[in-house]
Amino acid sequence: MTGAAGPVFARATAIRSIASAALRLIAIGALAAATAGCATEPRTTFLAPGGPAGNLTDATEAQVIAALGGVGLPAAEAQLPYRPPEAALLANAPRTVLQATLPDDPGGGFVVIYALASSQAAQAAAAEQAAYIAGHRGGIYPLGTRPVLRVVGSNVAFFSWLPDSTPDSRTPLIEEALLSVGSEVPVPG
Repeated sequence: MTGAAGPVFARATAIRSIASAALRLIAIGALAAATAGCATEPRTTFLAPGGPAGNLTDATEAQVIAALGGVGLPAAEAQLPYRPPEAALLANAPRTVLQATLPDDPGGGFVVIYALASSQAAQAAAAEQAAYIAGHRGGIYPLGTRPVLRVVGSNVAFFSWLPDSTPDSRTPLIEEALLSVGSEVPVPG
């Protein structure tokens, strides 16, 4: 009986080793596939639970880029990750992040365009964001922050800046340009 148990035990150990190796290979393959999928994603969407905005923001993106170009600021989809403090509706919306070229502030000039299901949903999300900003002045958003919220169809465009600490004198031009895009959602003061 002792002699027969040895080969059975050895066989069971070998099967467990093979199964363990197979599971490791599957996990490595899944990780590689997930990483490859992220590396080829053509849209700039950072940490959005709702996923990439895809073509849902294309028209607004074109309007914002044209408006920024009209004040002498070239812009394109951001190459750096950026995510401002957001209320729940915007935090869960797909987004596209643009960045205006500010030579004296290469880490600034971000405009986030959120895709919502309808113009009513965009209006509600922008109003929620306005209340969120107003309710957290001096906390999440420092006192003096100038937020710009614009609704364009089912999209919300958002930009904020702090006049006292901006390193580039052209930053106010982003706010000026955005005033020509969509309709304003004022932030209570």
